[in-house]
Amino acid sequence: MRRLLLLPVLALSVAAASLPKASKPEDLGLSSERLQRIHQMIQRHMDAGDITGAVTLVARHGQLAWVDAAGVQDLDTKQPMTRASLFRMASMTKPVIGTAMMMMIEEGKVSVTDPVSKFIPEFKNIRVGILQTPGGRGPNAPAPKFYTVPADRELIVKDLLTHTSGLVAGPMGQSEAAKIRRKPEETLADFIPRLATTPLEFQPGTRWMYSASDGFDPLGRIIEIASGQPLNLFLKQRIFDPLDMTDTSHYPTDAQMPRLVSVYQKRDNGLVKTPLAASLSMSSKVYFASGGGLVSTVDDYSHFAQMLANGGEYNGHRLLSPRTVKYMASVHIPSTLPGRSPGEGFGLTVRVIQDALAGEIRISDGSFGWSGVYGTHFWVDPKEDIIAVLMCQTSIREMRPEFENAVMQAILK
Repeated sequence: MRRLLLLPVLALSVAAASLPKASKPEDLGLSSERLQRIHQMIQRHMDAGDITGAVTLVARHGQLAWVDAAGVQDLDTKQPMTRASLFRMASMTKPVIGTAMMMMIEEGKVSVTDPVSKFIPEFKNIRVGILQTPGGRGPNAPAPKFYTVPADRELIVKDLLTHTSGLVAGPMGQSEAAKIRRKPEETLADFIPRLATTPLEFQPGTRWMYSASDGFDPLGRIIEIASGQPLNLFLKQRIFDPLDMTDTSHYPTDAQMPRLVSVYQKRDNGLVKTPLAASLSMSSKVYFASGGGLVSTVDDYSHFAQMLANGGEYNGHRLLSPRTVKYMASVHIPSTLPGRSPGEGFGLTVRVIQDALAGEIRISDGSFGWSGVYGTHFWVDPKEDIIAVLMCQTSIREMRPEFENAVMQAILK
């Protein structure tokens, strides 16, 4: 298997377009030898049985310095991982939705201070849960007991963008959301108004608590209403087509399925494959989730990241102004707000490094990006003019800072 894993960098042909490649990393101020430590880090996790493989990409000054595909897509088929391998982006969908919302804000169709009820009237009188008895864990555990009080103020768009809404973010909201689960045929327009019946976990804006899926999805519905288009068409026409993200969508086509990497979970007895239907539960052909659901490749997502690094433009197509990208990637929620991690603030759908030293973080202050539950991770470092993308389909959290360290230690000037 090791012979399969030690694939040479950039040896694989790729049908999709990619960023221009530098003649050598040293031209970009990076060390060729030190970049190999990215592969060595991935190899250590493969050898430990943590993952089946990964694809990594690093670009600086808009040029590729490193691309590496290591391992296999599936342990049974042994199909090699390639740059064309397709990954479930999970929560790395969120910054794409954030960009779409920034486009609506630039056009004056939405404001961050708009009440959510301006677009979805059912959210006008949302209530806040007051926990009495915590629930248990597991499918058969008792639900939490609580009562509700009126919200001090209405939910606003910024609450959703910054995970300070409390909507379906904790046990009270999640227990109630489970009672109104969406049906397979339902759309955002069908389901999102029902979420207004669920209690918020806290008063809006008073703390940070991650709304992984349902609590983030109202943003997609707001984009649909403001733009007058279904979310999937808006994303394709306004983001994916201009950025040449030809493999990115809310559901893989039949032709793409052979390139879809299998999802595994690390267990005491090794890697356990997640059934295909379960691993695609966030993706849909009719429900275009905002909290997750996109599938993409390393090259496709690098185009999106490079657009952000370029201040909203890529390959002659401008999606946002530089000022708007800076606004999106500014610290809107400080690291001191309850729920945030040391040194890490939060912007509009992206983590923002506020104080790298305080958080023991290797990437620069002002860097921004996000991750996905299945192991994907990316960031944009404006100070070093670097983007980096990690594609994997097993959640090994320690790989994220290890990847950041492996990239940053390769910078020579």
